[in-house]
Amino acid sequence: MTEALSDSFALVGRQMRHIRRMPEQLLGITVMPVAFVIVFGYLFGSAMQVPGQGGYKEYIMAGIFAQVMLANITTTAVGVVNDLNNGLVDRFRALPISRSSVLIGRTVADAVLVTWTCAVMALVGFLIGWRAHNGILQTLAGFGLLLLMGFAMSWLGALIGLTLRNVETVSALSGVIMMPLAFLSNAFVPLDGLPGWLRAIAEWNPVSSVVSASRELFGNEQGATGGAFPAQHPIPTALAVLVVLLLVVVPLAGRAYQKAAAQR
Repeated sequence: MTEALSDSFALVGRQMRHIRRMPEQLLGITVMPVAFVIVFGYLFGSAMQVPGQGGYKEYIMAGIFAQVMLANITTTAVGVVNDLNNGLVDRFRALPISRSSVLIGRTVADAVLVTWTCAVMALVGFLIGWRAHNGILQTLAGFGLLLLMGFAMSWLGALIGLTLRNVETVSALSGVIMMPLAFLSNAFVPLDGLPGWLRAIAEWNPVSSVVSASRELFGNEQGATGGAFPAQHPIPTALAVLVVLLLVVVPLAGRAYQKAAAQR
């Protein structure tokens, strides 16, 4: 266990050194999320009405944070495929390191990078009028829940990348997964205007639970909430969904990595 942790931290450091040597990589994970904050905050905010003092600018921030966490599916999946195709996995196999550390290093490094993205987005959100009202501890808990989602999405992306092993296919499938999860949820619009059957789907969407839980912890506007269990109890629902997802995906990704490494 100690060796696996040590190897994992070494591989996280390797990923971070790549960023230090090529800081322009940070632009790809920073510019677009910041653009979303500005566009949704000002352009859509002028047309959307959400009850409450904070209005749409406070309503939308948790949704944009969650969308960035979802993007970790693509980030990690593409990174894993590139590691498989450029011979890096073959080099790792020749080293006396824990096999689990390769995936842990990749997913933790991607979680660190998305933490940076969240920090920049929070600053821009603050500048355009977003505020967290429930104090530092609950605010940190809200970000912690979002980062847990990002970590779970990284493991899901690792599983997809190890299964498909093709960048184009991985990118296409990631988009198919991300689009309905992000937009068929309460991330960007309140659900009270949806037809009943569609609203029920959106309320049970796990992204809606994470977004509602984050808004509750931040003290931001929720909009109208439905009567479904996830809408009434978003924090325990979000935690349960993310923990269960990790319990399922992590061992599957580990087995997929062993199979992929053995075939090379």
